[in-house]
Amino acid sequence: MLADKDRIFTNLYGFESWSLEAARKRGAWDHTKAILDKGGDWIIDEMKKSGLRGRGGAGFPTGMKWSFMPKEVKDRPHYLVVNADESEPGTCKDRDILRHDPHLLVEGCLLAGFAMKAHAAYIYVRGEFYNEAQTLIAAVKEAREAGLIGDNACGSGWKFEVYVHRGAGAYICGEETALLESLEGKKGMPRLKPPFPAGAGLYGCPSTVNNVESIAVAPTILRRGAAWFAGFGRPNNTGTKLFCISGHVNKPCNVEEAMSIPLKELIEKHAGGVRGGWDNLLAVIPGGSSTPMLPKSICDTVLMDFDALKEHQTGLGTAAVIVMDKSTDIVKAIARLAYFYKHESCGQCTPCREGLGWVWRVMERMVTGDARIEEIDSLYDVTKQIEGHTICALADGAAWPVQGLIRHFRPEMERRIRARTEKLAAE
Repeated sequence: MLADKDRIFTNLYGFESWSLEAARKRGAWDHTKAILDKGGDWIIDEMKKSGLRGRGGAGFPTGMKWSFMPKEVKDRPHYLVVNADESEPGTCKDRDILRHDPHLLVEGCLLAGFAMKAHAAYIYVRGEFYNEAQTLIAAVKEAREAGLIGDNACGSGWKFEVYVHRGAGAYICGEETALLESLEGKKGMPRLKPPFPAGAGLYGCPSTVNNVESIAVAPTILRRGAAWFAGFGRPNNTGTKLFCISGHVNKPCNVEEAMSIPLKELIEKHAGGVRGGWDNLLAVIPGGSSTPMLPKSICDTVLMDFDALKEHQTGLGTAAVIVMDKSTDIVKAIARLAYFYKHESCGQCTPCREGLGWVWRVMERMVTGDARIEEIDSLYDVTKQIEGHTICALADGAAWPVQGLIRHFRPEMERRIRARTEKLAAE
């Protein structure tokens, strides 16, 4: 288990105040100027050495992402954009950072912005997070009044401002380029890439979009050293991570743990185990609703990191662990997710706009068994035609839960179809 002294989010549960005074007692804003004095190249190099991979779902190396920004500021300013549009079902980690430890994020914005030669950071907060946005706005104001950001941030001579922008509750705005469109006041619809945001992002200027957790851990990594952070987890899967455990467990919770912790240990130690005991487990969605589920047989031994889950044809995603026991109607659960993704599609790409509605309608029939067994293969084929053929990854995230269901629970789908066929024949 992760020792308390190694936790980055020491106020994750809000037992203490989120205020600047309390945050400073916990170690925030400690020697920030000394870190800035080491220079942007040192910061980026240290982030690369730490092995931190993006905590928003894709797992791209954070230090490398920062290094893509142009080395010199020319005629266009640089921007840092923080993605706080946490809309992935099952995920509620960034919300607790905004609510209970916002100063870690504000300090992270300064250090990341300085490293990328950005004088401004925009934090895009999910529309439903009203109270969290108010807390964040107040924290930014506190930091500005204390001289930690502003015209002379931390006395470093670097001008840096943080702006909080509230979204309107669209899942698609969690996709980085749709988020940029929304920030600019347009419809949240993903852009074609290239150009990538580092070349032409917000207002056509070089920009980097990072998840809240990715930015909020940066100050602690830079204070304690890359080697400390890299000491947790397996190679290429290093550091600590916030896990959101929900569903059929005795104690649903958010917890910070070391990467590569076994899934079973994570659930039993922190979430009080599966309701009715481990043997009552049916399946687990390991990384938010867009990652394919795993049956109990794999959950017994799988490690919670990017590479281990990828080996089992799923992903760590946002590390939102959704636990389902044997009382779950597994087909109905995935049909509900199919409806969610159909509803949240921006409609820009034909495979997503047309395909997801079709997938949902077929899934609704699969729930009651009102289908033919060969339709299961058709359903799988269509999800494969949707996956990877759109501008953004929403379509992939919509296809994967259905693929996971067919991969691991096809016998249950066939059983329903046969049961309905037999019932109709008997009538």
